[in-house]
Amino acid sequence: MAALAWLLIPLLAAVGAGLWGGWAGRHRKTAGDGTELAGYTRFREAMEKSHSGT
Repeated sequence: MAALAWLLIPLLAAVGAGLWGGWAGRHRKTAGDGTELAGYTRFREAMEKSHSGT
């Protein structure tokens, strides 16, 4: 019975690793780069305005 327990430990570890790998590699839905690019554009415009008077 003890040998069976020692064989189940790597089996359970492999199943756990497979589940974790599947969860970590899933395709996530992202909002896209549109909001980040819009924020960068606003930042760049604000920086150009603050230096244009110099």
